[in-house]
Amino acid sequence: MTLIKSISGIRGTIGGTVGENLTPIDAVKFAAAYGAWLKQHRKKENYKVVVGRDARISGKMIQSLVMQTLVGQGIHVIDLGLSTTPTVEVAVPMEHADGGIILTASHNPKQWNALKLLNEKGEFLDADEGAKILELAEGNTIEFADVDSLGKITKNKAYFDLHIIEVLDLPLVNVKAIEAERFKVVVDGVNSTGGIVIPLLLERLGVDVVELYCEPNGHFPHNPEPLKEHLTDLSDAVKKHNADFGIVVDPDVDRLAFMDENGDMFGEEYTLVACADYVLGHNPGNTVSNMSSTRALRDVTEKHGGTYEASAVGEVNVVKLMKKNNVVIGGEGNGGIIYPEIHYGRDALVGIALFLSLLAEKGMKVSELRKTYPNYFMSKKKIQLTPDLDVDGILKTMEELYQNEKLTTIDGVKIDFSESWAHLRKSNTEPIIRIYTEAKSQEEADGLADKFIEEIGAIAAS
Repeated sequence: MTLIKSISGIRGTIGGTVGENLTPIDAVKFAAAYGAWLKQHRKKENYKVVVGRDARISGKMIQSLVMQTLVGQGIHVIDLGLSTTPTVEVAVPMEHADGGIILTASHNPKQWNALKLLNEKGEFLDADEGAKILELAEGNTIEFADVDSLGKITKNKAYFDLHIIEVLDLPLVNVKAIEAERFKVVVDGVNSTGGIVIPLLLERLGVDVVELYCEPNGHFPHNPEPLKEHLTDLSDAVKKHNADFGIVVDPDVDRLAFMDENGDMFGEEYTLVACADYVLGHNPGNTVSNMSSTRALRDVTEKHGGTYEASAVGEVNVVKLMKKNNVVIGGEGNGGIIYPEIHYGRDALVGIALFLSLLAEKGMKVSELRKTYPNYFMSKKKIQLTPDLDVDGILKTMEELYQNEKLTTIDGVKIDFSESWAHLRKSNTEPIIRIYTEAKSQEEADGLADKFIEEIGAIAAS
């Protein structure tokens, strides 16, 4: 498996060969490069980095390697232990730290892990900063501290509570209204850290929690990407317990999906749509999501009198455009809510609190709420990459084939038709080409995706 170096971090499978997988040597090399970049970037006397991990089996090993490498560079480490991506993002500015590292491969299966790198604001590094770290990693210029100048590790287990307090203190989180509803919710924590923090948050909101796969042991009970085909157990549990709805998060708790009271998916794409509807109803303004996200966010934004714009895929790209457009809420259609009122990062805890506030305010069942939004259907398919596949060449050919349609090429090729769209791009997180389509019916969306897969196959074979 090729080691993937992108704006989503340094990601690879555990074991195997140095430089081709995420081995201990690679973990040390990239941690050291990050430490060296931090010193060049911040230029000060003392340095502090917050480090946390999801519950992956390899997490403890990788975290130890990363922390001790930073210690060897004279950098002090705040060790959050088991944590979430948004919790580390919240902790960095609260600790007045110079940066942060999260050890997680997000939605990837258990054999994967990654280093996600943050700046002093608790936000992901941009492409230029990431390129500098890769350059440092390949060189031999990194210096380490002498024996009297080594860093220290300080454990801090308070940040789940501190993160929850930050969420509950948001003006638009209507704690009293949520408590009055006495919701019953099933939580699928995919045996990672969401299984710890999501029940804690819900209990603080007076919600009756049924826990499903909330043991943070890293043995994911199903594919950890929160898609319908992986969530039959959650569907069964929602119906069995007569719950108001179900919640599922990915292993590092930055993606969020809901299931209605009938055990049917609310639609991962509609997590952001619903939260934006609630926020815009109280605080009108603009929104941003990435160009692989549903048109429904545009529709809801315009209903509230705001303007919608799409960014390239990747959280750092979404955040950059959100800041430029001064948006009130944004995120990614994969269930990632970014609410600047708390921080510029995808945060399932924020999403849950806003969604519960919306439900309490509307007094509706989840299935009824879903019917109030425009009905689009999305197909998310992929083509596995092989070393001989010329992805850039294929995408260039697709661009030429569809030159008479409305095209966007800032991130792969997006083709906008009047009633549908297709987005073809190389993934930042897996060795695949992603084919996302959206149309007015599931059959049309699937048919459009299959058509493009067929065309790509024909181009690759020619």
